[in-house]
Amino acid sequence: MANEACDAGRVSVNGKTVKASYDVKVGDVIEISFGNKAVKAEVTMIAETTKKDEAKDMFKYL
Repeated sequence: MANEACDAGRVSVNGKTVKASYDVKVGDVIEISFGNKAVKAEVTMIAETTKKDEAKDMFKYL
């Protein structure tokens, strides 16, 4: 699903449209557009692996 959103140009990081292969860094602001709505979040932590319950601590909504 993420690949499709990136291929459609609906994902941007720090204001620039990115491909699915983009390496996200702490401090990056990711914006995903869904029709006329958008979700914006800042990356606060990166981990190689994480549990579903802990994933919510890796970003904050803006």
